[in-house]
Amino acid sequence: MKNSGFRILVLFIMFGLLASFTIPKGSFNPSAYVDPQIGSVHGRWFFYTPAALPFGMAKLAPHTNAAGSPGSWDPCGYDDRHTSIEGFGHFHEFQIGGVVFMPTVGELKTIPGKQERPEGGYRSRFDKKSEHAEPGYYSVFLKDYGIRAELTATERVGFHRYTFPETTQAHLIIDIGHKQGESSDVTDAFAKVVNGNEVEGYVETYPEYVKFGDPGKRVMMYFVARLSKLPSGTGSFKDTIQQKGATSTKGVGNGLFMTFKMARNEKLEIATGLSYTSIQNARLNLQTESTGKTFDDVHQIAQLIWAQKLGRIKAEGGDSVSRVKFYTGLYHALLGRGIASDVNGQYPLVDKGIGQIPLDEKGKPQYHHYNTDGIWGGFWNLSQLWALVYPEYFKEYVQSNIDFYKTRGWLHDGEAAGVYTNGVQTNYQGLMIASAYNCGIRDFDVKTGYEAALKNEVDYHGRNLGNGKFDLNYFVKDGYVPSRDTLFSNGWKFNFGCSHTLEYSFSSYAVAQLARQLGHNEDYDKLMKQATYYRNLFDPETKFIRPKMADGTFIPNFDPMKAWIGFQEGNAFQYTWYVPHDVAGLIRLMGKDEFNRRLEHVFDISRKTRFGGSDSDVDSFSGIEMVYNHGNQPCLHDSWLFNYSGQPWLTQKWTRAICDEFYGAEPLRGYGIGQDEDQGQLGAWYVLAALGIFDVQGHSAINPTFQFGSPQFDKVTIQLNPKYYKGKSLIIKTQNNSQKNIYIQSVSFNQQKIDNCWIDRRSLTEGGTLLFEMGEQPNKTWGITVPPPSMSDDSVTTK
Repeated sequence: MKNSGFRILVLFIMFGLLASFTIPKGSFNPSAYVDPQIGSVHGRWFFYTPAALPFGMAKLAPHTNAAGSPGSWDPCGYDDRHTSIEGFGHFHEFQIGGVVFMPTVGELKTIPGKQERPEGGYRSRFDKKSEHAEPGYYSVFLKDYGIRAELTATERVGFHRYTFPETTQAHLIIDIGHKQGESSDVTDAFAKVVNGNEVEGYVETYPEYVKFGDPGKRVMMYFVARLSKLPSGTGSFKDTIQQKGATSTKGVGNGLFMTFKMARNEKLEIATGLSYTSIQNARLNLQTESTGKTFDDVHQIAQLIWAQKLGRIKAEGGDSVSRVKFYTGLYHALLGRGIASDVNGQYPLVDKGIGQIPLDEKGKPQYHHYNTDGIWGGFWNLSQLWALVYPEYFKEYVQSNIDFYKTRGWLHDGEAAGVYTNGVQTNYQGLMIASAYNCGIRDFDVKTGYEAALKNEVDYHGRNLGNGKFDLNYFVKDGYVPSRDTLFSNGWKFNFGCSHTLEYSFSSYAVAQLARQLGHNEDYDKLMKQATYYRNLFDPETKFIRPKMADGTFIPNFDPMKAWIGFQEGNAFQYTWYVPHDVAGLIRLMGKDEFNRRLEHVFDISRKTRFGGSDSDVDSFSGIEMVYNHGNQPCLHDSWLFNYSGQPWLTQKWTRAICDEFYGAEPLRGYGIGQDEDQGQLGAWYVLAALGIFDVQGHSAINPTFQFGSPQFDKVTIQLNPKYYKGKSLIIKTQNNSQKNIYIQSVSFNQQKIDNCWIDRRSLTEGGTLLFEMGEQPNKTWGITVPPPSMSDDSVTTK
């Protein structure tokens, strides 16, 4: 359209979006470097949702293997290897899924069918060459029906556009009553045709992680769909049983269908308002975010919003593949968690309760509430990236969890619409609160946040599997969690005493730093004592962290390569490095020579499988019995540890190698071979490593630091949020950078020479230019004098 640019500008003004929008200068378009297909083989349920906005509620995506999924965490939803589509879903969060639309032509079928035999249901084949995905938009041609399907979204409204062939038998199938992705069992589903061209309803599910984390609770999803055309007929179904003429349905295994007469190339457009609180709010979200907008308007606005968010980091130079991996990783870091609150600030509480976010003077919610998987390992990538580039979101994420605490009495480490969905039996949200405060992000309820964080670290009375740290009583009372089996109600058996001891020690240190800053000295002393408890499981004979029995003896027949015995999703070889808050203390226990010898061995041998679990097997857990596994969270800091042990050039070598060799730019090899890009964590790690900065301590120290790696680009400009930081921008430049010149020769910040292999984070957020001089050979005299800070080196003595 001739005046499309002006029209979009008017729409931005109308809908209050212009204030937060900055058009990228020149021709720079970061979205052009995003490829949603990367890593889409064997990806998680929430991984592939191209028709969505950053942190959006509406996350539309094609499904190739979602229907009837077991409902746990297993990869499902969309897989690039598949060649047929079974529908287009609206909800895609951890343990949340449902409301699937599918357009068809001809004989009406009301079951999806199987991948190996698509004609057995309403599933349709498609050619990969007809498929297009970009941030905020997806399209594909459904071969079996001659239909072109397109998807886009606002924050809370999903938009569909289906272009049909000429037919009197066009159908829209609305499936609400079947398992979808991670949602697990549907316990109730309702839909009704209203106002002639609208469908309203809800889906109630009982996810697998809720069954043991919050037994008896339910997840609710509400929707109102408005169609651009009146149907010529309607009906309901339960699996294959159809009832023509029906206008409503209630139960399980059910849905509605609508039939249309369509001219050649006639389009059916659908806008679907979503909510986790009520049908009324789904309608309000629909009206607020769709009125006056066409499908093309929404698509263009989505492009602009993604360009603005991704464009906060402008990477120049380097090779094009690295830029694709960089911006795709950044895209995933902005996609994983999703809004759970409505436009009026209402958000879901447990048992269908409704919370209210405070409104500002204009009647707008002051922040959002979010659904989220646990943050296990997220402090090594997501939170560092959010704090630096998107601090306003990090604040909302923290406040969202504090609001949950006010209702349920504990921080969650996984929430689905007000319900506990803790998947890793630990809880790092106290560390997240402390790290936000340490970064200068303090416009949240600090008093309640500290109360919640302290309780999370020291209180074991009344804990359950939903809020995590179910075995904290052993840690607090005995100084370690013993090796013992725990049987969950769903039959899962766990023995994670060692990894939990390490994790609780780390998070105790983080919350101790918050206690110290807030003047809670007794809490500080107690937490700092707990932070040393990792030492209780160090075996001086083998020099590994080793499980202990309840009587204080180490377990017999110890194999440091054996996974699951004492360690969650890993082994002793991997977890012995897991003392991020006190690397100096670990070096003293192991001895510096053994520390370096073993760490060098880890990366020398891991390169053979490109640092992942396997070079051929598609499996999320394929690397848990190896010495290193970049495809999972417990190892993500290991390559940065050489900065602490006097060999910073090896951090430069191995972080660059991991970026080049573990990460790929294809559907299969994107994040290892089908490993777990868990809601953007691995993508965020790549972004930080490509910038050449990372904090092993996860910003848990009072004065966080960034340690240096090997920056990949000639110049990177990071826009800093003036609400939180003094500087306008941080520029990271390199000289003589290339695929061969991976080693730092010297570093300066604002023309001041830096002799350390680390820098105070606060200095960077005051703005300026960080300059790296690179070379082909390591400079073994630079960065070795003063290692990055560790707990054992703190001026305050631990008690």
